Amino acid sequence: MPLMAVSSPPFPFPSSSSSTRHLRRAAIATASAAPPSSDDFDYPLADPTVRWPHLRFPHLPAPRFPSTVSAAPPAPARPPHGEDGDPAEAPASAAALVEPLDARAHRGRVKRLSKLALRRARDWRARVAGLADAVLALPPGAPVDDVLEGARAAPDEVSLVVRTVGESSWRRALDVFEWLARSGAPAPRAVAVVIGVLGRARQDAIAEELFLRFAGEGATVQVFNAMMGVYARSGRFDDARQLLDTMLGRGIEPDLVSFNTLINARAKSGCLAAGVALDLLLEVRQAGLRPDVITYNTLISACSQSSNLEDAVTVFEEMMASECRPDLWTYNAMVSVHGRCGMAEEAERLFMELVEKGFMPDAVTYNSLLYAFAKNGDVNKVERTCEDLVKAGFKKNEITYNTMIHMYGKMGRLDLAVGLYEEMKSMGCTPDAVTYTVLIDSLGKMDRISEAGKVLEEMAAAGLKPTLVTFSALICAYAKGGRRAEAEKTFDCMVASGVKPDRLAYLVMLDVFARSGETEKLLDLYRTMMKDSHRPDDGLYQVLLAALAKEDMCQEIEEVIQDMELLCQMNPGIISKILIKARCISQGAELLKKACLQGYEPDIKSLRSIIDAYVTTEKHEEGLSLLECIREHVPGSHDLMSEFSIMLLCRKQTSIAAYEEYNRMKMLKYESFGRNCNLYEYLITCLEEAELFSEACQVFCDMQFIGIDASKNIYESMISTYCKLGFPETAHQLMDDALQSCIPLNVLCSRVLIIEAFGKIKLWQQAEILVKGLRQASGIDRRIWNALIHAYAESGLYEQARAVFDNMIKTGPRPTVDSINGMMRALIVDGRLDELYVVVQELQDMDFKISKSTVLLMLDAFAKKGDVFEVMKIYNGMKAAGYLPNMHLYRSMISLLCRHNQFRDVELMITEIEEAGFKPDVAILNALLMMYTATGNFDRTIQVYQSILEAGLEPDEDTYNTLIVMYCRNLRPEEGFTLLNEMGKRGLTPKLQSYKSLLAASAKAELREQADQLFEEMRSKGYQLNRSIYHMMMKIYRNAGNHSEAENLLAVMKEDGIEPTIATMHILMTSYGTAGHPREAENVLNSLKSSSLEVSTLPYSTVFDAYLKNGDYELGISKLLEMKRDGVEPDHQVWTCFIRAASLCEQTEDAILLLSSLQDCGFDLPIRLIQ
Repeated sequence: MPLMAVSSPPFPFPSSSSSTRHLRRAAIATASAAPPSSDDFDYPLADPTVRWPHLRFPHLPAPRFPSTVSAAPPAPARPPHGEDGDPAEAPASAAALVEPLDARAHRGRVKRLSKLALRRARDWRARVAGLADAVLALPPGAPVDDVLEGARAAPDEVSLVVRTVGESSWRRALDVFEWLARSGAPAPRAVAVVIGVLGRARQDAIAEELFLRFAGEGATVQVFNAMMGVYARSGRFDDARQLLDTMLGRGIEPDLVSFNTLINARAKSGCLAAGVALDLLLEVRQAGLRPDVITYNTLISACSQSSNLEDAVTVFEEMMASECRPDLWTYNAMVSVHGRCGMAEEAERLFMELVEKGFMPDAVTYNSLLYAFAKNGDVNKVERTCEDLVKAGFKKNEITYNTMIHMYGKMGRLDLAVGLYEEMKSMGCTPDAVTYTVLIDSLGKMDRISEAGKVLEEMAAAGLKPTLVTFSALICAYAKGGRRAEAEKTFDCMVASGVKPDRLAYLVMLDVFARSGETEKLLDLYRTMMKDSHRPDDGLYQVLLAALAKEDMCQEIEEVIQDMELLCQMNPGIISKILIKARCISQGAELLKKACLQGYEPDIKSLRSIIDAYVTTEKHEEGLSLLECIREHVPGSHDLMSEFSIMLLCRKQTSIAAYEEYNRMKMLKYESFGRNCNLYEYLITCLEEAELFSEACQVFCDMQFIGIDASKNIYESMISTYCKLGFPETAHQLMDDALQSCIPLNVLCSRVLIIEAFGKIKLWQQAEILVKGLRQASGIDRRIWNALIHAYAESGLYEQARAVFDNMIKTGPRPTVDSINGMMRALIVDGRLDELYVVVQELQDMDFKISKSTVLLMLDAFAKKGDVFEVMKIYNGMKAAGYLPNMHLYRSMISLLCRHNQFRDVELMITEIEEAGFKPDVAILNALLMMYTATGNFDRTIQVYQSILEAGLEPDEDTYNTLIVMYCRNLRPEEGFTLLNEMGKRGLTPKLQSYKSLLAASAKAELREQADQLFEEMRSKGYQLNRSIYHMMMKIYRNAGNHSEAENLLAVMKEDGIEPTIATMHILMTSYGTAGHPREAENVLNSLKSSSLEVSTLPYSTVFDAYLKNGDYELGISKLLEMKRDGVEPDHQVWTCFIRAASLCEQTEDAILLLSSLQDCGFDLPIRLIQ
């Protein structure tokens, strides 16, 4: 019955039922895909076919059956001289690993045979060869029974026939074994032989089935070793380990071949993590076996492929200590591992050592040394080693050329790399897949993408199938060059050709789709990648989520989040950080809040990244809400969250709120609060930028009191703060402290700030001392000289500034525009504007060009002085030279012209501003409002206000105040009150002049209630009311005949600290007189007389007038006589009062009485004519 039709019985091992189930599953499994390759390009330098060409080393494809065991059984513990490293899962690279020498060559010495035995052996070998030839000569499908039965071959002979036939045809070898099995139970040796044949032919499934059939009772260690060898060839370490455990369970003692095969399986299963090689070596020793050279060589070769130098050296040292003589294989592996780890000098030393010990270096030795030098980019030693290889009788092979091409490609010397490629072909050395891959990768990295595509075409024409690394290199090149379509086409071609993309290929294509905005393709490729068990990194997840967020694909975002949680097992804090960076703010915040409710404690670094993301997206309120949630639900996070809240408020530019929160936490006196230097850096920088200098100093003092060392940014912020506060000495001391603490300050900028600060507070002598110290130490930078010139300029010291300027011309560095402007400012501060033109002429004679900034400085100076003529002269000269002022100077000039009522010039300048592409701002239009209001052109004032509104500008306080004055002067107080209410709604503060204008207008319009409200509003808002306002209110009460209110107002005036004058009392007396209360007016006069004030005729005339209007002529005359007795001579005011009263008398006698009293006072009146 054919073998594949036999139903495989379970293993008859009572102690290993799990092994039976595992092997039965493996026997019916389908072939698996090729093993994944490493992302980094690497070429195997330890190829067994190069070392021993007489031995057979068939190509090792990928494992046929994936291992069903998740991890190998734990290896026995090593002695405490080294630490164990956890085995790390890594992609298998079977083709790059080395198969040790055939164990048959090391089983012992060949026995010397007698002549008869030799003749019999020759006859026996000839018989076996004849039978093998006869079997192989049979036509396909013909049975082998006739050949074997006719020869009457013994079982041992049949076993040798199986081995010999298996070298040419595993199917015929299997037919021979089946014939032997039908003849009786085959010997264990025959089973081992046929399993070995099937293993070399990569027929793992059939080998497993045979093993299941015949590995029953009586199975020997050779049968198990043969099956372990099958697994070892495919890198199926877990299966090999299970077989070894089964042997031990059945009481079969593993031999050294068993352990060597196990080590080989582990080596081919993937890269060895640190410590794994030493664990395997210790396991051999604990089994009571002595490792041989094959054991050590296999372990060292495996360490070489994993670039595990430390373990390789340890194994080599144990090999030497155990007196196991190393061979050429050993030294080749040691040279290789040192080369891979970048230790070319040690590799060269080992090369010399193997030569000294009598070994002849082979091609692998030279290529390994060549690789070591190439990895370090040592071109000279690479070329020398290549020459030594040729001199030793070896030809440069694919490994040699590939190594050198790769080296030149990484160095960017593509001309040499391409030259070697052409030389390789001309020398008859056929380029392999590695050659083409290296060349494509090198060309792609140098942006020679078209040439890389041509190399791929040559590769296909040569009949070579591009590998995963080849496709990945070309895809990366297209992606780097921005050729999205070609990258996508190459990726699709790779998939169509049966090459399964690795993680790198997926990541590159995902990035390509993300950059091109093809979200649907991006999402589809991501799903395919997840099905293939590849996982994106954090950066690519951020790119993917950002693309989905941009398209508002909320459902897909939730799908990705679920993958990150369930499949990638990512930390909730990391997921939330990625989400927030990708601007999925709400999802990230909700995830982090949920995690915190479940006890998750976010780390500081993640929180800082999240806070930065909130700041970048300007979602400060959500950030504060998240911090509050963490503070409530994460124990012990209160202080930390408060610190982050302060940092977030600082980044939000809400410095006052940040400072208040800081003070609140400081008052609560939490022990752990305020121990973070970043907190103070954020807060001090924020306060300095907000010009809250005193608060910044307080925070800095708190930090120093606690004992926290200041950072570079804190020192620089505080130096700037103290300079702006006018304390340059403190800033200088801080700078010295920072330099003594080795803080890398921007010393030049700090010194410039200190010198300028000394100048602003008129301590130019201190600035001089600082500069002199620098001059003696190491020379002076131009910015230091300029700062000193400006320090002199602040005090108007033109001569000193000019001396520094001349010294710069003489000794260097050459003065700049800033130097000239500082010198000119010194003249301006000193008020020597007439000398500006003289200095300008001198500078021009010295070949200095007068810059626009210098001209603007002069223009601004004349504008502030109010010199319209000079301003217009400079302005016209600027226009002729093609210069235009900036908006600041336009404001100054227009304000000046408006103050001088230069209507025409102002309107022309406004037109020029608009033609130059500027738009008049509120400040300029306010100047126009004031000009038109001052000249009474109220219609133009309203037109300007309408233009402010039409331009979309926001009226400010000056606008409203000017308009209120305009409406009051136009006797339209109602519109003025409307604007006053509008200012209140907008939070603007009216000027006192606006209130005075409204009071005056209200008085004229007899709006007494509105006037009362205005007066109370001014007092309640804390305005400093002067005497004129009180007088205005008293006049309003006087005109209204309300003398009691006027009297009360006098009391209020005194309470407010304003002493009444004669004018005040006159208004009060007038109020009494108007109300018909001359007695009260006389009382006021008496109080004036008793005061220290000098009483004139005005108060007396007010009392006279009150009595006379009331008809009390006698009292009026008596007060006139009293005035004369008081030494006050009557004047025209007294004369006017009596004449007016006389003209209004109904009785002639009364009129003559009044006129007679005037005549008695010295006035010359023609009373006799009246009589």
